Amino acid sequence: MQLYDYFRSSAAYRVRIVANLKGIELEQVPVNLVKGEQRSDTHLSRNAQGLVPTLVTNDGECLTQSLAICEYLEECFPEPALLPSDPIARARVRALCQVIACEIHPLNNLRVLKHLTGELGLSDDNKLAWYRHWVRLGFDAVEAMLDASSDFCHGDNPTLADVCLVPQVFNAERFECDLGPYPRIRAVTERARALDAFAGAAPGKQADAI
Repeated sequence: MQLYDYFRSSAAYRVRIVANLKGIELEQVPVNLVKGEQRSDTHLSRNAQGLVPTLVTNDGECLTQSLAICEYLEECFPEPALLPSDPIARARVRALCQVIACEIHPLNNLRVLKHLTGELGLSDDNKLAWYRHWVRLGFDAVEAMLDASSDFCHGDNPTLADVCLVPQVFNAERFECDLGPYPRIRAVTERARALDAFAGAAPGKQADAI
């Protein structure tokens, strides 16, 4: 399978973590978002939104949206399980995923930040304030949702919630967000980053890292 990817995309980062946790070999094909390669006709034929990641399956199907790709891999490669078997626990993990992937990340991705400083004319300081505002609101909720007695977001093994959290923390660190108020988030992230699957998926470890 091929993963159309960008090293600093947190959405693509999620898919890389899942593939590593499950031992799935993917051929990574870099798409440089800064250079605008995502807007090429070739890439748009794979992903109508002009985003990454895109997963091309062995049957040639093009799958988009990171959470959909992650759940596809979960269904096709069920071990190790990244969603709990209990319906309530599974819903809790999905809720944590969606706080990050649906509430924090979309407001702070590259195209939104470019729109703020381009068409809307915001200064870099105002852009940074925007970014930190939405991270703070989201992380306030995530911190409250985490169980201090668990090693990871849910229980003592990584789930899809950790797969979403670690890339978002990476982004928050890039923009120098204050993570001091979030001891649970920091502890979970530290444990996850110590695992080879997370470490190997990190942006700095990718072939297209600059």
